[in-house]
Amino acid sequence: MSFKVAFIGAGSIGFTRGLLRDLLTVPEFNNIKVAFQDINPQNLDMVTQLCQRDINENGLAIEIEPTTDRREALKDARYIFVTIRVGGLEAFQTDVDIPLKYGIDQCVGDTICAGGIMYGQRGIAEMMNICKDIREVAEPNCLLMNYANPMAMLTWACNKYGGVRTIGLCHGVQGGHAQISEVFGLPREEVDIICAGINHQTWYVQIKHNGEDMTGKLLEAFEQHPEFSKTEKVRIDMMRRFGYYSTESNGHLSEYVPWYRKRPEEIRDWIDLGTWINGETGGYLRVCTEGRNWFETDFPNWMKEEPKAYTKEHRGQEHGSYIIEGLETGRVYRGHFNVVNNGVISNLPDDAIIEAPGYADRNGISMPHVGDLPLGCAAVCNVSISVQRLAVEAAIQGDDKLLRQAMMMDPLVGAVCNPNEIWQMVDEMLVAQEQWLPQYGEAIAAAKKRLENGLAIPVRSYEGAARLKTKSVEEMQSNREEASRNAGESDKAIDRRAAAATE
Repeated sequence: MSFKVAFIGAGSIGFTRGLLRDLLTVPEFNNIKVAFQDINPQNLDMVTQLCQRDINENGLAIEIEPTTDRREALKDARYIFVTIRVGGLEAFQTDVDIPLKYGIDQCVGDTICAGGIMYGQRGIAEMMNICKDIREVAEPNCLLMNYANPMAMLTWACNKYGGVRTIGLCHGVQGGHAQISEVFGLPREEVDIICAGINHQTWYVQIKHNGEDMTGKLLEAFEQHPEFSKTEKVRIDMMRRFGYYSTESNGHLSEYVPWYRKRPEEIRDWIDLGTWINGETGGYLRVCTEGRNWFETDFPNWMKEEPKAYTKEHRGQEHGSYIIEGLETGRVYRGHFNVVNNGVISNLPDDAIIEAPGYADRNGISMPHVGDLPLGCAAVCNVSISVQRLAVEAAIQGDDKLLRQAMMMDPLVGAVCNPNEIWQMVDEMLVAQEQWLPQYGEAIAAAKKRLENGLAIPVRSYEGAARLKTKSVEEMQSNREEASRNAGESDKAIDRRAAAATE
């Protein structure tokens, strides 16, 4: 088989190297074409060197085509992986730090909440440019597989406004599946799940083992687990009150709802600092910063380490390669995909991007009908969907009033801030991110004028309830294995027992 796969944002080492390994593990794919594109030539060069060495050491003749020219990478591509972070860590820093001045304490800030909404404004603007290039130069009816966050917003915009067939992919379902298997003391392959909802708020609505329904036994199993009872307090509390376990981590989930991070003095009651994903303030920003700094500094040593093995037992769990394998070879793959709802989940809006079980084979990607979510679970999802819809339309139209309405409707922002505070915070964020928001020219000019005499509403210097210091490269040297694992994994929370809880 010969077809072309393009990686847009290939400088994302964790995703790019792992996805390429997974793809080239498939025997039929030993003659495909691979193109890497990134706007950062240094990162592109390093990732290309590392991945080309993997290819060569596994005895394949594929030559990666690296380029900073996106259209060149996309030309004649049948499959496109997107792993971009528009504005990089510089913009991400403002997603976390500006909301903190207003008391909004985020663990991640890449899905909804103040940071996720702004991340979406930057990402959607660029995704529309990517879609234009795809329509013009890629293979007709190609498939865009979006790994970039905010997953639902970007996938929504690409399908509605980009004119490109787009599916969103995430590893959240797999992570929770592993936890559920652990609390029951069962091998993961013996635990059958049905998970449905929206990305990062997907619910395990059915869990079975050998035909026995285990769903009702899950709460007690988590409450009695020696680790998860301490590290997953938000998820367990949500399960007590809504009846079902949510895919997303403790820290992530805590910032999507209004109840767990609105009072600084209560935040530590719900989180754990043993690893960032359990609720650390700005935790994802910290580990991404450490990972970037480590990879750039330690890269020569990476080239000396053992290459990745393209064997079945080393293949990862990211959906992308399995989807392509199903579409090209006819082998049936079942995963959980982010697609336009169109009735798959009957009590969520048809236009929303939902996450639900799907199948890939030569017939395409098929999404079985799920039916209704439990009413409470649907209510939680519908609040986020309203925020997403407003944010998508704001980004497409460059309408700062819709942007401000999205912020007001966001559960945590609304729990912490009053309308005047939200208006001023949006002004600050628009001005801080001006270079990545071309659609907001007039709104940014007006915001600058309002801010030119200083902030009308007092803000505070606030580091958050659980902020940890970003490690220097020298500090990371003491545990090279941990630092390299963090830099090299697409799932930055794959090892959730990296450290003991810290107070």
